[in-house]
Amino acid sequence: MARVEPVEIIEDGLLLRPWQAEDADAVHRACQDPDIQRWTTVPRPYLPEHALGYVTGISDRAWAEGTGAHFAVCDAASGELLASCGLVSVDRVRDSAEVGYWTAPWARGRGVAVRATRAVARWAFETLKLRRLIWQAEIGNHASRLVALRAGFRIEGELRLAEPSTGGRPEAWVGSLLPDELAAPGAPAPAGPDTLAARRAAVFGRPQPVLFATVGAIELRLRPMEQRDLDAIVTTCRDADTLRWTTVPHPYQRAHAEGFRRDIAEATWARGTGAYFAVADAADDYVGSIDLRISPADPLTGMVGFMTAPHARGRGYMPAALGALTAWGFTTLGMARIEWRALVGNTASRRVAEKAGFAFEGTARDGLPTREGRSDAWIAALVAGDLA
Repeated sequence: MARVEPVEIIEDGLLLRPWQAEDADAVHRACQDPDIQRWTTVPRPYLPEHALGYVTGISDRAWAEGTGAHFAVCDAASGELLASCGLVSVDRVRDSAEVGYWTAPWARGRGVAVRATRAVARWAFETLKLRRLIWQAEIGNHASRLVALRAGFRIEGELRLAEPSTGGRPEAWVGSLLPDELAAPGAPAPAGPDTLAARRAAVFGRPQPVLFATVGAIELRLRPMEQRDLDAIVTTCRDADTLRWTTVPHPYQRAHAEGFRRDIAEATWARGTGAYFAVADAADDYVGSIDLRISPADPLTGMVGFMTAPHARGRGYMPAALGALTAWGFTTLGMARIEWRALVGNTASRRVAEKAGFAFEGTARDGLPTREGRSDAWIAALVAGDLA
C-alpha cells in the first residue's frame, strides 16, 4: 500500500500532528483512564513501554505503510495533548477508511473529539480522495456514538466485533460519512447539547439507576436485575397466570432467565432503547419485573410491561413501581407518551395501569402476539401533561 505522507492540520482551535516520542508520558497518563481502558483495545495494564511503542512504532509504521494515519490532537495555542484521532485502517481498493479516537480525561467536555474527527475527515476526503469514512464502537459506548453523530456520521446498524474489548459486548454500532455530508469548520453540530440524542446519551452512558417507590411504609427499589433474582424470575415465569397472559417460553428454564438478563435487559440498556428493572421489596428480594422501552418508530413514545411474583400479588407493589418508572421516563428520558397494552381479559394488569394513572383508550384488534397467533389488546396511556 502506498505511503501516506505525514502532515499537520490546524483547524477549529486544534493542531493535529504525527505522534512524537515526547508524547509517550501523556499517552501513558491518558490511557490509565477507566473509560479508555473499558471502550478501546489498549493493553491492560497500560505500561509506559506500550505508550512509547505506540508513538514511535505503531503510528510511524501506519504512515509508512499507508495502512493508517494517527494524529496527536493538541491545543493549537498551548500545544497541550488533548486527544488521539485518526484513520485506524485504510482500504485503498474501495477508497474507504475507519476513523478512531479517544479524548484524554483532562480535555473532555470541550468538543475536542468532534472537532478533531471533522478535521481528519476533511483531510481524508480532500487530500487522500477517500470516498467514505466508517465509524464503529462497541454497543454501550454512548460517548463515542454522540461524537460520531455530531461529526456527521449516519449510524446505520450493528455488526459483531472481530476484536471485542475484554468483558464487553460482542456487538458494535457502525456508521459512515460521505464527503458531501461533512459540515464546514465551526458549523453547528447535529445532536447538540440541548437535543434528545444528547440527553439520552448522558442517561444511557452511565450505569442503570435505582428508582424508588413507596407502598405505605414499605420502600420498593427498582434496580438492575442481578444473578440472585434469577430463581425468582423462573418461579414467576412458570406461574399459570404469567403463562396465560404473556409469551414467555414454556416450559421456562433457568437458561431462559439467564438469557433474558444478558440479551434483553442488559443489552437494552447498552443500546439506549429502554430499561428493564427488578422490583425489590424492603429486604431487597425480588417481587416483580418492570420495563420501559422506547418505540423504534417514535422516540418520544414509550411502552411499559410488568409481571409480579405470585407471592407478592395484591399488595400494591406494581402500581407504585409503575408510577415511579413512568415519572422517570417523562422527566429523565423526555418522553411525551407512555403506552400500556395487555391481552383483552387481563383485568389484573389493567387494574395496575389504571391505579398508576393510565387512561384507557380502547381495543386494538390482533394487537398482541400469543402462543397461538395474535389476539385483541387493550390500550391505555399516560402523557407528560398527566404528571400535573
